[in-house]
Amino acid sequence: MARSEKTSSGSEAAPGSARVVVGLGANLGDPRATLAAAVEALRALAVPGTDFALSSFWRSAPVEAAGPDFRNAVAAFDTVLAPHALLDALQAIEQRFGRERPYRNAPRTLDLDVLLYGVRGSDGGLVRADDRLVLPHPRAHVRAFVLEPLAQVWPAGSLPGRGSVIALRDAVRAAGEQRLERLED
Repeated sequence: MARSEKTSSGSEAAPGSARVVVGLGANLGDPRATLAAAVEALRALAVPGTDFALSSFWRSAPVEAAGPDFRNAVAAFDTVLAPHALLDALQAIEQRFGRERPYRNAPRTLDLDVLLYGVRGSDGGLVRADDRLVLPHPRAHVRAFVLEPLAQVWPAGSLPGRGSVIALRDAVRAAGEQRLERLED
């Protein structure tokens, strides 16, 4: 079951902050330990005293790539960081864990993606695209390793221009093309 502190992740963001959803993944080194440490690093980006929701951990096969299985999760929290500042902070965390980018979809020690920014209730928030950041994440709506944990922390949510998280998750499940397993730890 998803782990949450305080209220449900569908709550309004704290004043002066934005509710964000971040995807976590790792498939090199010790993914379990890396994601546990990455969650603590994300907590440091959160507004103190507000809801920090964390999904269960999932194991997924790489999509459009080769390599070991990934361990994935989704976190939702309030932050005072603007979109690009959040992206920079996430990339700095990735670097601390030895992230390299030798080619697209390469195996990685840690991957942190801004999935949504400015979430309010069931609304998926900001829609924008520039050379560094696309919101919502451009492939979130077709990735089982995003949709399953997202449905845990934000079941009433809707991805802008794509539809409800539950309907998207159900469509990906029905397609049966992505291997995904919920982990018990």
